Amino acid sequence: MCSCRRLGGGLVQTGGSLRLSCAASGLTLSSYYIGWFRQAPGKERDIVAAISWSGGSTYYADSVKGRSTISRDNAKNTVYLEINILEPEDTAVYFCAAGETLGALVRDGKIDYWGKGTLVTVSS
Repeated sequence: MCSCRRLGGGLVQTGGSLRLSCAASGLTLSSYYIGWFRQAPGKERDIVAAISWSGGSTYYADSVKGRSTISRDNAKNTVYLEINILEPEDTAVYFCAAGETLGALVRDGKIDYWGKGTLVTVSS
């Protein structure tokens, strides 16, 4: 589905920022709600943020709320995730995913498509 491209580097210092992009090939992202998930070493994969097909509705996990922005550019078939004031706890493999509804992504774990993961390491 998606190729996750990392803008800003895989190794980031504490307090820095990162911007990830999820660009789809063979899939029209505007037909789906898109979520960003992350999986830290030894932990389960958790939702980080999600956005509706129009961009009008968003969801953020408490761990990133207030310092993160999810956005989308349907004309470019791309969804972005920006996280600021990075903490070592943000170290994880980040994935984008597509689902039919916001609830499917956030609550039900019903994922239609997964993107490739990209590793982000936040150094202390």
